[in-house]
Amino acid sequence: MSLDTEIHEFLLQHLRSVLENDTSAYHETTSADLTLYEWWVTPHRLDGLPFHEFMMQANANQGTVFGEEVQGTAARTRFDLANLHIQRYEGTAIASYTLLISSATPQGVKVASHNESRVMVKLDGNWKVVHVHKSPSYAAPHIDPRS
Repeated sequence: MSLDTEIHEFLLQHLRSVLENDTSAYHETTSADLTLYEWWVTPHRLDGLPFHEFMMQANANQGTVFGEEVQGTAARTRFDLANLHIQRYEGTAIASYTLLISSATPQGVKVASHNESRVMVKLDGNWKVVHVHKSPSYAAPHIDPRS
């Protein structure tokens, strides 16, 4: 199976915009009516761009990057998409993968990971991310152990 290079390149551009705190590029690649599930933030759906805009602006002001809590200086980071699978249906594409974010810190390299799916739709001739779903990349219990 060959990888859809157009979608792959678009996805990398979109992810770089988030990881590099580039709100302008984020707006170019994301639909204003974005919906997302970020499992570590809240068990509820988040709607719109303000959540990520706030996160990216706060990170940029603190010199931090997504996935790393290095205070005062930006850590050297890289990301990889493990097990990337792209499904394309005319003007819609779905990418699913495990996002690995490696950060070089004074204490050594740290790696954070999440399973993600991103739904992209071609709107007015341009690809836009319209939905993101993240889940833990570890064996989370089916039932909340606190209940």
